[in-house]
Amino acid sequence: MEQNDLGLMEKVVSLNRVAKVVKGGRRFSFSALVVVGDGKGSVGYGLGKAQEVPEALRKATERAKRNMLRVPLLDGTLPYAIQGRFGAGKVMLKPASRGTGIIAGGAVRAVMEAVGVQDVLAKAIGTNNPHNVLRATVNGLSSLRSSDNVGEIRGKELETPRK
Repeated sequence: MEQNDLGLMEKVVSLNRVAKVVKGGRRFSFSALVVVGDGKGSVGYGLGKAQEVPEALRKATERAKRNMLRVPLLDGTLPYAIQGRFGAGKVMLKPASRGTGIIAGGAVRAVMEAVGVQDVLAKAIGTNNPHNVLRATVNGLSSLRSSDNVGEIRGKELETPRK
């Protein structure tokens, strides 16, 4: 996890060396998958491809900053359980009680740390390909709605809960 000058956290999820076989031998290029977040409910991801690793990382980071999305959080966790889907990948995300931590693997963990979630239970189902798991996670997070947002859509005022 790396913090840059704008207060955004950058996390490299995957770095791949790709070989293209040509007449004279092999040509290598690199692809980088990066997650960027502010730790306060904003997250984005990007894929960059280039002949050198630093250039691929730079391109991925730029693309991630352009594709930021807002995620409603509730006391350091998610407001409710969701399931994100992309391709063959499914990711189940459940809110957890305070002190649980981030119970998640690879790509899902990177997204949760970047968005600022402290307690969550997650499980990737169907694939362990970081590209599909990452996009399934972001798909699930983008479908989250806050109670204020739902009340606004339905034209209702929020009531204070009874005890």
